[in-house]
Amino acid sequence: MARKNRINRKKTNGAVILLLAVGSALMFVPVLWIILSSFKSLAEIYRSPPTFLPERWIFTNYTEAVAQFRFLRYLWNSILVTLSATLITLIINSMAAFALSKYQFPGRSIIFILMLATLMIPIRVIMLPVYLMVARLGMANTLLGIIIPPAATPTGVFILRQYMLTISDEMIDAAKIDGAGHFSIYWKIMLPLCTPALAVVTVFSVMWRWNDFLWPLIVINREKLFTLQLALARFRGELVTDWNYVLAMTVLSIIPIVAVFAGMQKYLIQGIASTGLKG
Repeated sequence: MARKNRINRKKTNGAVILLLAVGSALMFVPVLWIILSSFKSLAEIYRSPPTFLPERWIFTNYTEAVAQFRFLRYLWNSILVTLSATLITLIINSMAAFALSKYQFPGRSIIFILMLATLMIPIRVIMLPVYLMVARLGMANTLLGIIIPPAATPTGVFILRQYMLTISDEMIDAAKIDGAGHFSIYWKIMLPLCTPALAVVTVFSVMWRWNDFLWPLIVINREKLFTLQLALARFRGELVTDWNYVLAMTVLSIIPIVAVFAGMQKYLIQGIASTGLKG
């Protein structure tokens, strides 16, 4: 009976793995098509029926697109916005999570509930008042107007708070007995122990900031400040769209996201499992 159960369990696991593998392959087909099409000529992209593999591999799509597209300028803007916004997000969210998880003060639960309630507010509802505030502060048409307003995220605070709750309070009490102040406990004890959760927030923040299109579109109208997403949209909006160049730039724009995810995959899985976000 036990042997039969093991065999049935192995068959079930094998079927689940096969189903997940097929689903993953199907989800990756559009990405693979974009990568392969970035090496095609414009005439081959418009061909009907379309071809999956390029008949002739054109590697100059990338070099010519970089030269025409001013890719490096837009890439630098995206990197600056993403890194700065992610760093500010980590600092603000970790401080808020530290206070909400390890300190008792009146209204703590209410503040946390109200913070989570903001997740139910559609982002488009608050864009106009936020933009008016950004304009009055003189941050319209600046990269600061993109970086600062979305810095504090309820999702990041929630993830970090849930992880910090798993850290023993006795460790903090011992640090207080040794004379450590609040900031020393936060900086030297809590942050190093929260590396997996910080990795989760980092990946989420990088993805949000790097792929953000609507908020930069509202704040920025000077071309030299465009991020990659804005520049790609403008490049596609001309009368004649060179899709071979657009696809080449699209492939280059997703490489940093893939690199960040691959580098932090270990901590990402550990952090998601520890904060209770797994399905």
